[in-house]
Amino acid sequence: MSSRASLIFLFFFSFLTSFRAYAQDPNYVYHNCPNTTTYTRNSTYSTNLRTLLSSLSSNNSSYSTGFQTATSGQGTDSVTGLFLCRGDVSPEVCRRCVRFVVNDTSNRCPNEREVVLYYDECIVRYSNRNILSTLSTNGALVASNGQNITSNQQAQFRDLVLSTMNQAASEAADSPRKFDARKANWTAPQSLYGLVQCTPDLTRQDCLSCLQQGINQLPTDKIGGQSLAPSCSSRYELYPFYNESAITTPQPPVSAPPPPGKGGSSSVLVVAIVVPIIVVALLFIACYCFLAKRAKKTFGTASAFDGDDITTAESLQLDYRTIQTATNDFAESNKIGQGGFGEVYKGTLSDGTEVAVKRLSKSSGQGDAEFKNEVILVAKLLHRNLVRLLGFCLEGEERVLVYEYVPNESLDYFIFDPVKQCQLDWSRRYKIISGIARGILYLHQDSRLTIIHRDLKASNVLLDADMNPKIADFGMARIFGMNQTEENTSRIVGTYGYMSPEYAMHGQYSMKSDVYSFGVLVLEIISGKKNSSFYQTDGAHDLVSYAWRLWSNGTPLDLVDPSIVDNFQRNEVFRCIHIGLLCVQEDPVERPPLSTIVLMLTSITMTLPIPRQPGLFFQSILGKDPLDSDKFTTTKSLLRSVDDASITDVYTR
Repeated sequence: MSSRASLIFLFFFSFLTSFRAYAQDPNYVYHNCPNTTTYTRNSTYSTNLRTLLSSLSSNNSSYSTGFQTATSGQGTDSVTGLFLCRGDVSPEVCRRCVRFVVNDTSNRCPNEREVVLYYDECIVRYSNRNILSTLSTNGALVASNGQNITSNQQAQFRDLVLSTMNQAASEAADSPRKFDARKANWTAPQSLYGLVQCTPDLTRQDCLSCLQQGINQLPTDKIGGQSLAPSCSSRYELYPFYNESAITTPQPPVSAPPPPGKGGSSSVLVVAIVVPIIVVALLFIACYCFLAKRAKKTFGTASAFDGDDITTAESLQLDYRTIQTATNDFAESNKIGQGGFGEVYKGTLSDGTEVAVKRLSKSSGQGDAEFKNEVILVAKLLHRNLVRLLGFCLEGEERVLVYEYVPNESLDYFIFDPVKQCQLDWSRRYKIISGIARGILYLHQDSRLTIIHRDLKASNVLLDADMNPKIADFGMARIFGMNQTEENTSRIVGTYGYMSPEYAMHGQYSMKSDVYSFGVLVLEIISGKKNSSFYQTDGAHDLVSYAWRLWSNGTPLDLVDPSIVDNFQRNEVFRCIHIGLLCVQEDPVERPPLSTIVLMLTSITMTLPIPRQPGLFFQSILGKDPLDSDKFTTTKSLLRSVDDASITDVYTR
C-alpha cells in the first residue's frame, strides 16, 4: 500500500510539473549576431548548421545534464555549437527551451555564422570557429531593473550583492556543473536572490574570471540586474526568479518504522491527505488559467484593470453617452484627425471643457494591452510638455480616450508643410526643441516611473495655443519595472526613420533609444525636412547622413530651413545641430542622457564633445519609411506602430 501511495503522489506531481512546463513559451532576453561573416542559403555551411542544430535539439539524453556540445562539417565550413540550460530548470523545460530557440535562430540571425541567443531558461550558441573550452565575453550585455535602491542603502546593498554573487561564483567555479544559486537576507520582508552559471566546458579559472568580470559590471544601485556573456551569466533580484526547490532539495526526515499492524493505516492516511491537496492544486491552476484567458478575451470593462491601477482607471472612466454628446455623436464636422489606431474628434464636455476624443477603430493595430497601457501610463504623468489624459471609456466594443484639447495640431503639420513652415521662426523652434527635451527627461528621470516612449516623432508632438510642445501617444511606452528584463523583445514598435539602429535591427531598447529619436527630431525641426523622405540628396540616404556630411564638410548651417535662414541665432542653431548629431551616434553609450542634453541646451558655456559617425539603418528602395503611414493630416491621435518589444537599461561592453 505504501508503494501505491508513492505512485499516486508521483503521478500527480509529474502532471503538475508538466502542466507548468507547457504553460508558456521560453522568455526571450537578448541575442547577439556580430555579422562579421555570413553564409548563403543552400551553402555547405548552411547544411552543416542545420545538421548541428538538429543534433542539439534531438539528443534527449543531454537534457538531463542541461549542457550539450556538437560539431558538424570540416574545414572552413565547419560549425560548432552548444546549448546550456539554467541550472534550476527541469529536463523537460530544458528540452522545450532548446527546441524553441533552435527554431527561432533563422528569425533572429538568418545569415550570420556566429550567433548567441539568450533566453531566460537556456542559451544556444554556434560559430564557424571552435568555441568549446574557450572563454568569451564578446558582445556581452548588462541589464538592470529600472528601480533604484534608496541612496542611504546603496553602499550596504552593493556590499551584499557583491559578497553574495562572489561567493556563488567561487562555488560555481569549483562545481562540475559550473552553477550556483543562493539567497541572502536584505531587509525583514525581502531577500536577495542570486544565480551564476558558466558553460561546464570552461576551466575553473576561466569560469571564475568570466563571472567576476560580469559581477563587477552589475548595476548594484538597482534592485535587480544581470550580466550575460557567451561563456557565463550572473543575475540578482529581490524576488525568487529561479526554482528554489530545485536548488536545495531538503533531505527527508528520518522516522522510526511504523508499529506492527499499523503500516496499512499509515499508507491510507498518506493517500487521504496527499491526493486531495494535489487535486485542489490542479483545480486552482486550471481555474486560474481559465479566468486569465477569459479576462484577456473579454477586456471590455473596468474590471480588466488590477492592483493599484483600479483606482486610477475608475476615477477616469466616462460614460459613453457623455462622449457621444460631447462630440455630437462623432459628427464628421468635429473630426480633426485620422491616425493608424482610429479617428480623432474635437468635443466639448458639459462643463465647457474642450477635449480631443480618440475613438479606436475596431480593426486598429492597438490591442487591449496597448489601450490599458496608455490609460494607466498617461494618467500618472503630469508635466507641461506631456499631453494630459482626462478620461476613457470602455463600453461593448467601443474604446475611447479623452485628452486635453491642443489647438495647433501636431508638429509635423507645420515643419513639413512648405506653406506653414514660416509660422515657426527660429525662436519658436528652439522653444519646441527645449520643451521636448524637458518632457522626455521627465519620462526618463523625474516622474515616479521610469518610462521609455519608443515612438517619439514629429507627429507625436502636439502644439498648444502658444506653440508649446506636448508629447503624445504613449500606447507603446514601456515602464522599467520589476520584471522588465524578462519581457519579450522580438517584436519592434515605433516608426522607422526615428528608431535607433540597435532597436530597429536587434530589438534592444533603452533610454538611449529615445535619445536617438530626439536627435532625428532636432535635425528635422532645424531643416524642415523629414528624415524618411529625404532620399539621395547629394548622395545621402536620409537626413541624418546628410547632416553628418555637412558637418564633416564644415558647412553644418547649410542644413537650416530656407524659410528661417534670414532670421536665426547662428550660435544656437549650430549648437542644436551639434546636439542632434551627438544624439544619433551609432554607439548608445556615446549618446548623452536627456539630463545632459537639457544642460547643453540651456548652458552656452558647456563644452560639447565631438560627435562620431551616426548610426544608420535600412530604408526602403524608394527611400520612404516602410512603416510610416503619417501624412500632413496627422494630428492628436496615437499613430500606428508595429508591436511589442523590450529590454531594460542596456549597457554593451
